[in-house]
Amino acid sequence: MKVVAFNGSARKGGNTAHMIQRALAKLEAQGIETEMIELAGKKMHGCIACYKCAENKDRRCSIKNDFANECIEAMDAADGILLASPTYFATITTEMSALIDRAGIVGLVNGNIFARKVGAAIVAARRGGAMQAFNTLNSFFFIQQMVVPGSRYWNMGFGLDKGDVLKDEEGMQTMDVLGENMAWVMQKLNG
Repeated sequence: MKVVAFNGSARKGGNTAHMIQRALAKLEAQGIETEMIELAGKKMHGCIACYKCAENKDRRCSIKNDFANECIEAMDAADGILLASPTYFATITTEMSALIDRAGIVGLVNGNIFARKVGAAIVAARRGGAMQAFNTLNSFFFIQQMVVPGSRYWNMGFGLDKGDVLKDEEGMQTMDVLGENMAWVMQKLNG
C-alpha cells in the first residue's frame, strides 16, 4: 500500500511539511510506503473547463505543459492521499486549489478513479481560518467518494515561522493519531 502526500505550501520545508512528515512517519511504521510531493515552485494552474478529459477518458488532464498530470498519476496509483495546505486568507493555497480543480474533474469523468481511496486533509495556520481550509480539502475527498479517517482533533497545527508548528504539541499529537488511523483504515479496506 502507498500514501502520496501533497504539500501545497509555497515554502518548502515549512510547517506544512513538518506536519505531513509527522503523519507519514506513523504510516511508515505500519509498513505503508509514503511519498511527499512539494507543489512549491511547480508550474500548475487551475482547470480551464475544456472538458477534453471527459472526451479522452485517459485519466489525464488535456493540458500537458505543467505539473498536474504527474500529480494525478501519483494520486491514481496510491491507495491513500494526503492533501496539505497552509491557510492563506482563510482558505487553501492557489497551488493546492489548482491541483484539486484539475485532479477532481479528471477523477470524476474517468469513472470516479479516486473512489474508495483513503484521503485526509492537513492544515497549517498562523492563527485563524484553518477550519475553512480544512473543509475545502475535505470537500474534495467527499465529492470523489473517498473514505476520510478522523483524528483526535481537526487535522491542523499552528505556527508562523518554519518549525514553529513543532512546538504545537496538540497539533503534533493530532498528526500521530491521523497517521495511525489512516493506516488502520487502509489495512481494513485492503486486508
